[in-house]
Amino acid sequence: MNSDGPKDEAEISNSARVTTSLLAGAMAGGLAKTVIAPLDRTKINFQIKRMPFSFREARNFIVNSYKSSGLISLWRGNSATLARVLPYAAIQYTSHEQFKSLLDVETNDQKRKHPARSFVAGSLAGVVSTSCTYPLDLARARMAVTHREMYNSLLAVFYKTVHDEGYKALFRGYLPTLLGVIPYAGTSFFTYETLKRCHYEHHGPLDPNPLERLVFGAIAGLLGQSASYPLDIVRRRMQTQTKARTIAQILCKLRREEGIIHGLYKGLSMNWIKGPIAVGVSFTTFDLISGFLRELPFFKDL
Repeated sequence: MNSDGPKDEAEISNSARVTTSLLAGAMAGGLAKTVIAPLDRTKINFQIKRMPFSFREARNFIVNSYKSSGLISLWRGNSATLARVLPYAAIQYTSHEQFKSLLDVETNDQKRKHPARSFVAGSLAGVVSTSCTYPLDLARARMAVTHREMYNSLLAVFYKTVHDEGYKALFRGYLPTLLGVIPYAGTSFFTYETLKRCHYEHHGPLDPNPLERLVFGAIAGLLGQSASYPLDIVRRRMQTQTKARTIAQILCKLRREEGIIHGLYKGLSMNWIKGPIAVGVSFTTFDLISGFLRELPFFKDL
């Protein structure tokens, strides 16, 4: 990835950079989400129900899902996840690189003088990608927490949602999602880029190896998830429950029934496992694939 050090990428055009970012981003997002899909489905199950989270209950949910519906059931909703994540990650990584260029955070010296710009670039990338793919996120959440008989395909989710609740329902939970993605994407990208810059300052032009990239990404994911998690609870409730219409209604219900702290941070410990894995895999895959593609003559001549 171009932020490992002050490397000159003038040998490839911006159109080549955009194309490689789209391809690498889609592959990175798809692989990361598939790896942690069972944990993601488990987390959503606890987020939307009035029940305390524990690793024992999470294990029981996974085991019971396997016994009652088979191994594949642990990946239920993953097709909807991929339908969203492939374009989401492609847009996010591409937007991030473009915003970094626009905000002049490409070089280490500039990032040291203006660290906030790296955070802003990541946040803006998250806003753009979320806005472009939000209905797919809602569909994925509903598929993850229902039986196959209710929604047997991604199209069935859209049809039933629009038919029963109207077109506006496709964007239920959009506001808390947008508010949450700003600290999440900003913190994640900022942390990962900063750790790679620190690596460059200590080791010179030697690129981080894949394991180091995974660790950097895991730390970025841990901090990003922690910064935005309460809003993740709110958006999941709004996406999957039709009675609670606003953020205020969700917060009041959580405070009344589960307590504001336990309710808003329920399942965070699960996110501390799956989040770092997903972000680490995603960032590492993007760096390696985009670097590989940009070395190909086809993209250098694009």
